[in-house]
Amino acid sequence: MNDRRISSWNELSEVLYDIPADPDHGRHRSNYVYRGVADANWHLETSLRRLGNHCAAVEGPLLRNFTKYAELGSIPPGNLWVKLAVAQHHGLPTRVLDWTVAPKVAVHFATFEQEHYDKDGAVWRINVGAARKLLPPSLRRVLRKEYAYLFSVEMLDSIKDLDAFDRLGGRRPFVLFFEPPSLDGRIINQWAIMSVMSSPMLVLDEFLRAHTELYDRIIIPADLKWEIRDKLDQDNVTERMLFPGLDGLSKWLKRYYSSNATAGTNPPSSQTAPSATPGRR
Repeated sequence: MNDRRISSWNELSEVLYDIPADPDHGRHRSNYVYRGVADANWHLETSLRRLGNHCAAVEGPLLRNFTKYAELGSIPPGNLWVKLAVAQHHGLPTRVLDWTVAPKVAVHFATFEQEHYDKDGAVWRINVGAARKLLPPSLRRVLRKEYAYLFSVEMLDSIKDLDAFDRLGGRRPFVLFFEPPSLDGRIINQWAIMSVMSSPMLVLDEFLRAHTELYDRIIIPADLKWEIRDKLDQDNVTERMLFPGLDGLSKWLKRYYSSNATAGTNPPSSQTAPSATPGRR
């Protein structure tokens, strides 16, 4: 496992933002996508795969009936990939995994669930540039033609069904990253990226073990989570921003006014940080 265990907020920041200048254009832009998990022992298993070994048989019916029974107009017009993005976004079991381009967004998802504060968290990061080299030639050609780093849903329009997508891999599995359409503020504010693998049965971390050059993991110790969480709040990386609306606001306030059991029982004062004042603009 390509793990690095950090020991402080400063070290976490240094590791996340150690981005050398690109030799072609001189800009400090990352080749990585990031995924935060509250428990470092969790696998990169999709919600579809967690249904069990029959998941391949029910993938098609799930997506078909999601489209069939959806309220008229609730799924925007588009191709298979738009439907997959919408289904994933609304909790249907799919072969999609959620990622982000923003490192601190990933750290948020590794630290916002207080029921897991007794466990080490982790941020997975994958080098998309390296992963592209494992794509089938036809997909690499699409990226070159479009002068693109990631796929858009429009660039995948020629792939009409998931069986056709799976056949592209043959006996060589691959992972593809694409940008979902801007369905709502959640997608936009989280700078969301989605991944799909070339079979519903595949689990991404098992694939990565055979391609260790593609990824690493940053381990966040359990005893650092409160500190990291408070500093993310100070940077406005909160449920309030990442889940716009009353639900996200309520989750942020509930967590903000919770106490750290190791530090005492008094809830934090609303005077401790400007961002703690509800309604502040």
